Amino acid sequence: MRRTTWRRLLTTVLACPLSLLLAGAATSAPAHAGSKPSGETRQGGYAALGDSFASGVGAGASSGNCRRVANAYPALWAAAHHGEPFNFAACSGARIHDVITSQLSGLSSRTTLVSITVGGNDIGFTDVMKTCVTSGESACLKSIARAERTMDHVLPGAYDGLLRSVTKAAPHARVVVLGYPHLYADRACAAGMVTRRSQSAVNAAADHLDRVIAGRARAHKGAAFADVRPAFAGHGVCSADSWINPPSLLSVDASYHPTAQGQRKGYLPALGTASRP
Repeated sequence: MRRTTWRRLLTTVLACPLSLLLAGAATSAPAHAGSKPSGETRQGGYAALGDSFASGVGAGASSGNCRRVANAYPALWAAAHHGEPFNFAACSGARIHDVITSQLSGLSSRTTLVSITVGGNDIGFTDVMKTCVTSGESACLKSIARAERTMDHVLPGAYDGLLRSVTKAAPHARVVVLGYPHLYADRACAAGMVTRRSQSAVNAAADHLDRVIAGRARAHKGAAFADVRPAFAGHGVCSADSWINPPSLLSVDASYHPTAQGQRKGYLPALGTASRP
């Protein structure tokens, strides 16, 4: 395949919004982040907020504009705690502002647990990954540097506002903020135009993002940070047992999102541990 054609195909793969931090590669038809939770909104119980890593894109067949999946960690948690009201509000493509304005309606003083995965879209990681795949190492590293400046100067205040809003809406809830995993295996691998240095920089950016998110969660009374990176270690793209979907023209929406294994073995246990006070 000619190099120009390959670049054009890769650009098509990554042109759609990723929900990662690293996370989340693209969705071929990204949902409006302000879409309402599907079904009846029930007060109390467990509420799941966030972006496509929380809605479960890449972990199975999705439904509705928000691309919610039965294999997503919130749905798995709810299934294991059947009988409790479950408000699945997470929506593919969501940013922090979208969570505040469109995902809090189901929270109340009776809500006991809130999970959140959001932030990757806020720091522009879609553009980062598209640049890294299509434009070479130098452009990739510059794009990552811009995203990291946003992490440091914009994201902390946005997260503080989010957590204040959640606490106001659900004052008695345990709030668990889940981070993002490394996209690539810890060992360098052949990944198209994404060089070894770029792969390491992408993973380091995930660490940076998680540090910022963890700091804001830990500074907020009633909130906890759930680190999914230890569980995902050895399961990035190019590993023998990857829990991250690689970029693919055949399943654009799943690219760089956790697989069903990643949701079940990575995210779900992290939520379980952090949900205990």
